[in-house]
Amino acid sequence: MISVVIATYNRQRLLERTLRALEEQHVPADGFEVIVADNGSTDGTAARLAEAQARGRLDLRVLTVSEPGKSVALNAAMPQARGDVLAFTDDDVVPEPDWLPAVGRAFEAPEVDFVAGRILPLWEVPPPAWLSPALYGVIAVPDGGPDRRAIEGTGSGIMPIGTNLAVRRRVIERLGGWRTDLGKLRGTLRTGEDHEFFVRMLRAGCRGVYEPAARVGHLVPASRLRQSYFRDWFYGNGRVVALLEEDYPTTRRYVLGVPGYLWRAAARDMGRAAHAFAAGRTAERFAGGVRLRWFAGYLRQRWSLRLKPGPRLSAEPPSSADADAPA
Repeated sequence: MISVVIATYNRQRLLERTLRALEEQHVPADGFEVIVADNGSTDGTAARLAEAQARGRLDLRVLTVSEPGKSVALNAAMPQARGDVLAFTDDDVVPEPDWLPAVGRAFEAPEVDFVAGRILPLWEVPPPAWLSPALYGVIAVPDGGPDRRAIEGTGSGIMPIGTNLAVRRRVIERLGGWRTDLGKLRGTLRTGEDHEFFVRMLRAGCRGVYEPAARVGHLVPASRLRQSYFRDWFYGNGRVVALLEEDYPTTRRYVLGVPGYLWRAAARDMGRAAHAFAAGRTAERFAGGVRLRWFAGYLRQRWSLRLKPGPRLSAEPPSSADADAPA
């Protein structure tokens, strides 16, 4: 059995669409279950969930989690799962009918510990000219392409995220769940929970596969297609990754407390942004600029840790989060 796990907060209409898509999965009804962790919704979410249960097309269980935070909600839901595989998705996602069958086939190989599926954008409005595919990861639509391949490290080109990620139960029982000091929290752009969990799986020797047949569509709301959103996200994510460097060092060579390869990457980004500006290439110029903002956030966090040891997490970016951001 596969257990589908979803955390939700005040997204009743979007969640309804997600549940309807799950009802259309090409899997027998007794082949999967759905667990929704309601993270303190105050809209009509409870009523929508009750309606879905009444339809009887899903083995649907609802868990109320009052403490805010997506990681908190997911961690509360996972022990309730009965499946050998836990498939994570979000309340603004539309899984295609063959999503779960593709996930199940990927796990037929006993050596596979986790599966990352393909994520395609559902644009609320057409993407702006300044947004290049290189930045799609910010809005959680990092399309890994049409080819199936092994995920053997952070350099594989695939970053598994909770929008479309399935993990064997035994892996979660061994490694634990998501870090609650990371991840989405209402009113902020906090990130990092998926990155940290991915690195933790790799460090534990887990083996993964990218399965493009396991496709979902992910809503990209107009409110996130703002340059200020991207600047704030990159700055905050840089701070989070700097914190993770403490637990998961990526190199032995540091310059002023920062990995040498990041200084080189920043120099390249600066040069590319300058050339793009001179050539009038808007998307390339913006991409280089926000990557430099990421580096600024990284520098601030690394240097603050060196100068003033204290609480490990202080990585929330300047607040420009849209009001409907998930818990």
